[in-house]
Amino acid sequence: MSSMTTYALGGVALAVIVLIVIAAVRWGREDTTVRNDGYGPVRDPGVHTVLEQDGSILLARPDAKKTIDIFEDPLCPGCGNLEHIYGQEIAQKIDEGTLAVRYRLVNFLDARSGSKDYSTRAVAANRCVAEAGSGPIYSTFHTKLFTVKRPSEGGTDLNNDDLAGIARDAGAPDSVLRCISTGAKFDVARTLAKAQTDALGTALGGSAATPAVFDGTTKVDVDNQDWVVTLTH
Repeated sequence: MSSMTTYALGGVALAVIVLIVIAAVRWGREDTTVRNDGYGPVRDPGVHTVLEQDGSILLARPDAKKTIDIFEDPLCPGCGNLEHIYGQEIAQKIDEGTLAVRYRLVNFLDARSGSKDYSTRAVAANRCVAEAGSGPIYSTFHTKLFTVKRPSEGGTDLNNDDLAGIARDAGAPDSVLRCISTGAKFDVARTLAKAQTDALGTALGGSAATPAVFDGTTKVDVDNQDWVVTLTH
């Protein structure tokens, strides 16, 4: 048996004082088989990325039939496991046009990173790559960032040049690499990631936890190994 880790951020307001508590909740999985193994990231050049006004990153074909929201922190082990197990299955559904994903990236694990700002810098890098518009390039970058390149908590994490290197390997152009290396989107990423955390807390009734998947306002049970298939039928 292996485990996935869900990170929770809860807020309790007393008058004007807000207490933020970060807790780690481990939950086991019997089935760790990678779904649709061998497919890889998104392939269809007709899939594009769009930076939405609320800070979300939409990965979709224009004719996608259903859109889901995925909340993730780039340092979150459970988010990495979600991407490792289901990412290729999701990618095929995106290529087929049966599914679109709105990535809503948060940064409340900054304090658990070696640099103390890794999550925010990784969110900024995601925005640099997504702004270029290529679905396959963004999907490749996002997959590597959350799986094979995801650093461990408290240890050495990736600097901006490392993040730019992942984008380069994914096929991103020089303009994107400069955007990442210079930290051009750091400030806006920090603001938008905080807003996404607040939105997740509202959606969950006062606490925020990653990974979290929503179909509209309904939280998807990702303990169900067939959740991607269920959503697309």
